Formats: sequence, structure tokens, C-alpha cells
Amino acid sequence: MTLTKDMILDVAEQVFRRFGPSKTSVVDVARALNLSHGNLYRFFSSKTALREAVTERWSQQILVPLNDILEQPFDSSITRLRTWLETLIYIKHEKANEDPELFRLYAAVTEERGASVERHFNELVRQIKVIVESGIDSKEFLAGDPTQIATGILIATSRFHHPAHFRDWKSSFMKDQVDNVCNIVLRGIVNPD
Repeated sequence: MTLTKDMILDVAEQVFRRFGPSKTSVVDVARALNLSHGNLYRFFSSKTALREAVTERWSQQILVPLNDILEQPFDSSITRLRTWLETLIYIKHEKANEDPELFRLYAAVTEERGASVERHFNELVRQIKVIVESGIDSKEFLAGDPTQIATGILIATSRFHHPAHFRDWKSSFMKDQVDNVCNIVLRGIVNPD
């Protein structure tokens, strides 16, 4: 059997879940694969590279349902954007609750601001931009630079989906706060005509 990066990442996810992101070493992952840690370095140059790869693959799961929203028919860009934002928030909260160790790894890698985090941020902006462009084309949204608008929307809602704010997510007022911020964001871009 030929060892692949995906096989390593499958095992690495299990090891990170078992020991947690701060206690897991490359040696732990190599041991679970019955390899020397030197063999593991042929695939990943460092523990940081391995952590980023696990995080990037894990965060790709977040993007799939969001991308599906771009493919589904909606009666308006306003509804599509609100659905997209609520889905992003729901998925991040669900991941934090259902997969806490990998969420902690994701939060740690996000704090380190690795390349995978930048790619994830850029993909989220790209998806919002698609919705914004559609809304501008249909005159639902005010004209403007779609990339700047999309970036602003992502940053404005970050309290609800950025892992740095995880502790705030358990607030009993969270749903009301999400609704309030979404309403304010939409008021700022919706064409009043």
C-alpha cells in the first residue's frame, strides 16, 4: 500500500482529536501510521505544515454547503446573502460543538495566520462577492466594488463565525445579535429604489 497525503491527514485528524492540538506531535501521528517521523516529513515539512493541511481540509467541509447556496435558486440576492451568512454561522457553531478538538486546531491555526487561513478567508469573500455581484446586477444592491463590499460583510459579521469569538457564541442573545447585524449589513447595501 502506498502512503498518500490523504491517508496521513485521516490519521492526523484522529490523533488531533484524541490528544488535542496542543499535545499532538508529529511523532504521535507517525506512530499511529507505523512510520518514523522522518518519513512523515517527506510529506509535510513541519508540524506547522501538517497542522495547516489538517485545518485546510477540515475547513473545506465548511465551504461545501456555502458553495451549494450559490448554486441553488433564490427569489432574491437579499435572501441568498442572508441564507449564506446564517449557514456560515450555523456551520461554525456546529463544528465548535461537535468537533471541538479540530475546531481548537482551526482556531490555533487561524491565530497563527497561516496560508490556509488566508485561502479560507479569500474563498469566503469570493462566495459573498458572487452574491453581491448578482444583487448589483439585479439592482437589489447599491452599486459599488463587490470585493470591498464582500470583505466588509465578512468582517462585519466576524463576531459570529471567527473562532477568536468562540466563547461569545454561547450567549443567549446570540440569535438576536445575528439577526440585528444581518439587518444592519443588508440595510447598508440594499438599493432603496
